[in-house]
Amino acid sequence: QVQLVESGGGLVQPGGSLRLSCAASGFTVDSNAIGWFRQVPGKEREEVVCLSSSDGIRYSTESAKGRFTISRDNAKNTVHLQMNNLKPEDTAVYYCATNMNYYCHALYPMIYWGKGTPVTVSP
Repeated sequence: QVQLVESGGGLVQPGGSLRLSCAASGFTVDSNAIGWFRQVPGKEREEVVCLSSSDGIRYSTESAKGRFTISRDNAKNTVHLQMNNLKPEDTAVYYCATNMNYYCHALYPMIYWGKGTPVTVSP
């Protein structure tokens, strides 16, 4: 059974950092693309960044470049999202997902999702 569980969200001041984790079970993260998404109430969910099985990284949110880093811990079957220099506009519920494919590509939409972890950036 495929399962994704996010953790690491919380309240942080602007300029601070958080490290989100996505623990996977039922499949291996080193053979499948994993993406991080975020959603603000009332708005559509947006992709932040995707990591392919070949370690290719695709940033879909321009503001995340240079501040957010995605990485994979194969031993723990976990994908992390290190978020630095957080801004109030980063406030959202963050989700991880997999398309059960090697590549991050629009042809292969995400099919399994975690339940999300909330991130609030506020003074």
